[in-house]
Amino acid sequence: MEQITIREVAKACGVGVSTVSRAINDHPNISEEKKQRILQKIAELGYVPNNSARNLKRTEGRNIAVLVKGMTNPFFNDMIKVMEADIIDHGYSMVLQHVDPSEDEADVALGLTKEKRLCGIIFLGGIATRTGEKLANIKVPYVVSTVGAPLRKVREKDYSSVSVDDEVEGHKATKFLTDKGRRRIAIFAGAANDTSVGMLRLKGYKRALSEAGIAFDEALVRYLPDEDPEYSYENGYLAAKRLIADGTEFDAIFAVADVMAVGAMRALYEKNISIPHDCSVMGFDGIELSEYCTPSLTTVVQPIKTMASETTGLLFDVLEGDGEHRHLVFEGKIKEREST
Repeated sequence: MEQITIREVAKACGVGVSTVSRAINDHPNISEEKKQRILQKIAELGYVPNNSARNLKRTEGRNIAVLVKGMTNPFFNDMIKVMEADIIDHGYSMVLQHVDPSEDEADVALGLTKEKRLCGIIFLGGIATRTGEKLANIKVPYVVSTVGAPLRKVREKDYSSVSVDDEVEGHKATKFLTDKGRRRIAIFAGAANDTSVGMLRLKGYKRALSEAGIAFDEALVRYLPDEDPEYSYENGYLAAKRLIADGTEFDAIFAVADVMAVGAMRALYEKNISIPHDCSVMGFDGIELSEYCTPSLTTVVQPIKTMASETTGLLFDVLEGDGEHRHLVFEGKIKEREST
């Protein structure tokens, strides 16, 4: 009798191969109901996991590369932890690679494929400047995570993605502030030439102002410096200092990353600008520090761990036989704290 394969189990259950693997390995990122349904189907079909093959896979040194643009942003820390656990659980090794702001992620990925035996790639963060011509030379499956804009010149069926709708969430954050009565809302955006996350959140900001009948003022937009286009505490701090020094009137700051919001609050504190009485501050991401800084930071919380788990899940669904790329969009939630 021909032995049942894991792909046949996945097909019978109507799930991906990686989901079956999670059930077999008692992985936490699967509901108890789904796990029991899969295990029951395994028993019915008489599927026997090939442990010798799984052990061999663990010793072959096959690698999944995670390319991070914005390594200094703590938003990525929890995501990387979840990804590493999932990658190891599937019998692979993780290659973590920092991508400098001046580098093109596609170039870095192509270089890594020559140096390592890569089975898949995760692009984490960054801007969507990668071209279809370069990505066409990447011969392994890849997932783009936390990059809101679609890749240029790349068909959606050729890659997977995980993100929030950054324009919608930027609009949501700004509307929260206008609903609080704030009219002069400064935004600490991405780089001036950003074509991804920063640009989309800025677009949502502009739309919310328009809906509230507030004229857009370019003086309230502060872009990351060309020489250091990183979301960082320092850049938030320096942007707030310049905003204050310019004499520009403002009663709120929306920073498109929590780290910049925290830096901005330090600059406001140094100038005795009361938060939230004189100025409300809104962040974006939901990093752990946002809950513990003083004052605690109101922020748009992204479902970090779920997005990380789904990123690796999409990659392994393609790697292990499910075959189809997918694009998942999650919803952020505003967590109101002391800064507003």
